[in-house]
Amino acid sequence: MKRANQLQPLSRQHHLGLNLSHHAKACIDDPKEITKHWQILSSYLHDMQYHFRVEDNLIVKALLPYQSTQPEVASVLDTLEKQHKLLNEATGNVQMPKEIGTNHNSVIEVTVTQVRQLANILYDHVRFEERELFPIVEKYLTKDELDAIYKASPDKIKHLDEQR
Repeated sequence: MKRANQLQPLSRQHHLGLNLSHHAKACIDDPKEITKHWQILSSYLHDMQYHFRVEDNLIVKALLPYQSTQPEVASVLDTLEKQHKLLNEATGNVQMPKEIGTNHNSVIEVTVTQVRQLANILYDHVRFEERELFPIVEKYLTKDELDAIYKASPDKIKHLDEQR
């Protein structure tokens, strides 16, 4: 799928999320696997906090003027808000698992169901952004607004040939 150059860094971050969530959706009911996948997903989502701020501070704010007159904009903003809430709830209500070591008495507080649920929420969220949100962004945002998104994207996810 061709993506506006200014959104490509965010799409690169999405690619990793799709990969991680795809593998976690197949998590087996084994304490070590549960811990591994939960920690990977939690770490990814923690690292994505800046990504979410770019979405909220630049994308959502730029689309808000269209919300009352463009049903497609209202729909994607509503879905985005609901999905961000689901992601926060899925990770916020569960304690991080304890490290699995030689102590077999370690208690895992995350279940395989919770890992798979978080993986599904993340997977669906990334697919939504790539298939629905970003096309709306490309349709309604100006070049200057898109450039601001690019500028706000972390340099570490920009390719050298893109840096302007």
